[in-house]
Amino acid sequence: MGLVISTIANTQLQAMQMTVFILLPSILLSGFMFPYEGMPTAAQWLSELLPATHFMRLIRGIVLRGADLADLWRDTLWLALFTLFGLMLAALRFKKSLD
Repeated sequence: MGLVISTIANTQLQAMQMTVFILLPSILLSGFMFPYEGMPTAAQWLSELLPATHFMRLIRGIVLRGADLADLWRDTLWLALFTLFGLMLAALRFKKSLD
């Protein structure tokens, strides 16, 4: 996500502002501050599109329940997909900025 932001922003200030704009909703909807199950259905759907939600599930599963990869494979897969998509998007945007 940070690499994509850095290819969009023209200045460091713009990058920091974009990061805050993305980070705050991610924290609020990830289940870090409010329980995921208590969110309205629309907010739950939206939070599934955020990597922070899947990261929080992984951390809670490992630290609190001692879960292994067999239990957490879906969230691990989602994080891997988010990572690959972000890297590809950043690489494409960076290549365009070099041309």
